[in-house]
Amino acid sequence: MAVTINRNTQESPERFIARFNKKVQQSRILVMTREKRYRTRKMTPRLVRNKALKREYYRALKQKSKFM
Repeated sequence: MAVTINRNTQESPERFIARFNKKVQQSRILVMTREKRYRTRKMTPRLVRNKALKREYYRALKQKSKFM
């Protein structure tokens, strides 16, 4: 999981940091830690259906208000 980078002899500190940041982004370490930060429960089928119904209701309401 660790990212290791060796600094080149003629490399500036800014370039080294930029290269390090790019390597970290590519390894997706930050994304995984943000996902693991909070525990989320799996939604029940009933809750998924209720959320979908609410979403459709508000979308329809929004579309209706566009034409008025």
